[in-house]
Amino acid sequence: MIKAQPDLKAALKQTSELLAAGHRAPIYEATFSHDGVLIQADVLEPAGENGWLMAEVKSSTTVKEYHRGDLATQVWVLESCGIELQAAAIRHIDNSFVLSVPGEYRGLLKDAPLLEEVRPIAARRHQVVAEARETLAGPEPVVSPGAQCQKPFSCEFQAYCGKDMPPQAEWPVDILPRASQNLVEEMARQGITDLRDVPLDALKKGQHRVVHQATVSGAPYHDRAGVMRATEDWAFPRHYLDFETIALPVPAWVGAKPYQQVPFQFSCHSELADGSITHRSFLSVDGSDPRRSCAEALVECVGKAGAIIAYNASFERSCVRGLADALPDMSIELTAIAERFVDLLPVAQSHYYHRDQRGSWSIKKVLPTIAPDLDYSNLEVGDGAAAQLAWLEAASAQCTPERRAQIAVSLEAYCERDTWAMVVLLRRMLGGAGMTQGRLS
Repeated sequence: MIKAQPDLKAALKQTSELLAAGHRAPIYEATFSHDGVLIQADVLEPAGENGWLMAEVKSSTTVKEYHRGDLATQVWVLESCGIELQAAAIRHIDNSFVLSVPGEYRGLLKDAPLLEEVRPIAARRHQVVAEARETLAGPEPVVSPGAQCQKPFSCEFQAYCGKDMPPQAEWPVDILPRASQNLVEEMARQGITDLRDVPLDALKKGQHRVVHQATVSGAPYHDRAGVMRATEDWAFPRHYLDFETIALPVPAWVGAKPYQQVPFQFSCHSELADGSITHRSFLSVDGSDPRRSCAEALVECVGKAGAIIAYNASFERSCVRGLADALPDMSIELTAIAERFVDLLPVAQSHYYHRDQRGSWSIKKVLPTIAPDLDYSNLEVGDGAAAQLAWLEAASAQCTPERRAQIAVSLEAYCERDTWAMVVLLRRMLGGAGMTQGRLS
């Protein structure tokens, strides 16, 4: 095994020495160079009498298109270096894997053999390298930024390439939610890049017309009566619920699958018909399996009555159903809870829009237009991604008790903000205080 080391020359030398000595065991990060192209193969395993299997290990659950190009480059370099490849594969996570024995991960990864498929690509790599050298030797290419700058990943040179581009319109046409590329391109052909200049009759979707008129006028669209109709059958006590989850590629707990969303935290504000509010929460950050304790706390928190309100409820509902699958003895109670969810997101999408949302109904975009005092910027944990990173730090064996306690406080503050935000959002949409009311046809 080749240990990770920053000295690639040493890695090249070590790989060469192993192969020259007739090494017939797996080599990790095997390093090769050909025609100025250096690669490190994740795994090189003996195959047959003298051949090798080369595997590129990916954290995805399927083969991506760009994986084929990566593999083709490695095949080209390896075979040009005289390595006899019997097979080349993308070794990716098998999302049907279920952890049944702690620490037993046989079957977590599976190979997608692609040697013959990528060989035609590999055969053209010498030409690609020659063209790259020609480009480097010549003047800077003139290529306008476009969709290619985002695929397969966002290019880090976008700011540089766009430095001489004209400034973007204040309200670009593409802030229209799910705007078709045809619409954006048609407006561009007409010289229209700002949404405010788009003729209203060019917009066929009602939601696009709402966004357009709110952007032009600066007045929020607020259909209070529509909000009342949409929520009138949401029974009290109303439980505003939000989960924070961790989705580990390598499952840590028996019964879990790769990337399964496992809730480690929830916040719940419960509102009675008289408007009184109570708050309860659950949090597990010690790295132990949180599912049973989370489920028990949830059952106690929301009881058997009342609507359970979430923002994009399909996610919270799936979390509860996942708990039901993991805990058969609690399945009936949890399944009943899953059936009580109602969704605040489509209510906001249909009945409220402020132009500062810029085409998004993310609660973090809507909230500043209704309750700017409920800001997330003053929180140590300010979004779901940060919550997952915080959990990973807290659950680590290296985390001190003091730091773990600090992280717990930050996570509690963030999740509670999310559910209080839903309370405030619905109350403001129902009450209309400080809002311009009206409906658009």
